[in-house]
Amino acid sequence: MHRGVVTCRPDTPVDQVAETMAAKDISALVVVDQAGDAVGVISRTDLVNARFIQPYLKHWPGMNAEHLMSSPVIRVSPDIAIKEAVELLRSRRIHRLVVVEEQAGHIRPVGILSVTDLAKHTGG
Repeated sequence: MHRGVVTCRPDTPVDQVAETMAAKDISALVVVDQAGDAVGVISRTDLVNARFIQPYLKHWPGMNAEHLMSSPVIRVSPDIAIKEAVELLRSRRIHRLVVVEEQAGHIRPVGILSVTDLAKHTGG
């Protein structure tokens, strides 16, 4: 997994989300609420899909992360077994899991486990 998470808030404008992804060379951000709890994920794929629907949304004053994010967060603990992570990714048909630590009732994102990470791990 990649330790450390780049986050944004639900009200972050989509253009700022895209700029952050480009600047950090990452494919997704974890969306966190005011308390810092993981509430969603927004990916490059979400941004690409939004470009296709944008002409139909002329009267929408602007899209934010909350409009495009996948929610709820599909999350796992740092000690998840690789086999279990692979099965979760396959069964949910997703590309990444948010690794979280639960602290005092909060869900704090600490990393991302992606299909790419698993491919590197298996040597393929």
